[in-house]
Parts: sequence; structure tokens; C-alpha cells
Amino acid sequence: MSPAEAIRYNERSTVERVNGRLKKEFGGRDVMVRGHEKVKLHLMFGVIAFVTVHRQ
Repeated sequence: MSPAEAIRYNERSTVERVNGRLKKEFGGRDVMVRGHEKVKLHLMFGVIAFVTVHRQ
């Protein structure tokens, strides 16, 4: 694996961990609304909750 590929792999791993936590802990799996804007809003509330919990 080249150095550039290793960096990309590490970044991807970080993103996937965040995505997994959003789904598991902040309601990303149980979306009970329809429509692009409503789903987007639902997921953004999860992102806001995630950032609030993990603020340093």
C-alpha cells in the first residue's frame, strides 16, 4: 500500500466509525419520515447530537 493509500484508508476508517455511531446511537437507522428534506433534517439532528456529545 502506498503512503497516499494508507492515509486515505485511515481517513475512510474514521468516517465509517462516525457513520456507524450515527446509525447506532443517534437514530440514523430508524428513520420514520419520507422525503429527501425530512430525512436530511432527521439525520442532521443526529449529527448535531453527535457533535454536542463529543465536543471537547
